[in-house]
Amino acid sequence: MEKRPDMQKDRQKEMQMGRRQFLKQVSLWSAGVLMVPPVFDVTPRLMAASMASPQILVAKGTDYPAMTRTLVEAAGGMGAFVSPGDRVVIKPNIGWDRNVDQGANTHPVIVTTLAALALGAGASQVMVFDRTCNEERRCYQNSGIKPALEAMKDKRVRCTYVDDRKFVPVTIKQGQSLKEWEFYKDALEADCYINVPVAKHHSSSGLSMGLKNAMGVIGGWRGKIHYDLSAKIADLNLVIRPALTLVDATRVIIRNGPSGGSLDDVKRLDTLIAGVDPIAVDAYTTTLFGLKPSDIGSTVEGFNRGLGQMDLDRCQIRMV
Repeated sequence: MEKRPDMQKDRQKEMQMGRRQFLKQVSLWSAGVLMVPPVFDVTPRLMAASMASPQILVAKGTDYPAMTRTLVEAAGGMGAFVSPGDRVVIKPNIGWDRNVDQGANTHPVIVTTLAALALGAGASQVMVFDRTCNEERRCYQNSGIKPALEAMKDKRVRCTYVDDRKFVPVTIKQGQSLKEWEFYKDALEADCYINVPVAKHHSSSGLSMGLKNAMGVIGGWRGKIHYDLSAKIADLNLVIRPALTLVDATRVIIRNGPSGGSLDDVKRLDTLIAGVDPIAVDAYTTTLFGLKPSDIGSTVEGFNRGLGQMDLDRCQIRMV
């Protein structure tokens, strides 16, 4: 009797082939050989929403490095995402000239813990960057992220400022509101992309979580993105697909986001959320603010594009 094909493996192979073809176009465009923007065809990737019950991992406490390690281990260990020799991108929020207590940026100890875990799994390079909203050097310094990474004293870890020459125009074949935009080449070419947003109020999108964090790896005039914002965020995430999303909800801005500033607007939740399904992770994070997943337009738009599962009743929520 003939065995049934392994559909998941077939899809993974299709995804890998599609990604290789896309990255070849990126290289040719960067070399000046390809005269039209690379085309990102995400059809093989539209499979996450069919997952019967994606896992959402939640940790609570005040030992953030230990919580980060526990979440990664519960997700299968860093070796499930990073292979020896991989170039890894860890993408936190570093967008604002704010200190740790003000809650606008990802907590630095979470970033350094993930970097150490990636190196332990054999990463050849770990890159950390963000296209900031305030002046980049002040953001990197006052967030505490650049000093914390430099304190690791490991040349394989690089916390670099965004280079405008490295943005690549991409045609988003399945984009509904956004058909073309510029993406940062290092984010596109990473062997493993780990998304580490901070959860907070956002005056335009309602909340800023995992999907919204893609704004930090795009070029161009981002003000244009804020028209039909939810749909455009979802379209950006057709291209930027993290292997793992880990949301920092240790202290969250509950109003006057995304930049905040006043400590009166910050609430300590001491919570981290992780998972491989970015929609499910955002959906759960939304509940920490007393909202439903359906209240956040980008979550709904992402679900409708097949990027993940927003029905929490169909998810496995594990406290670790």
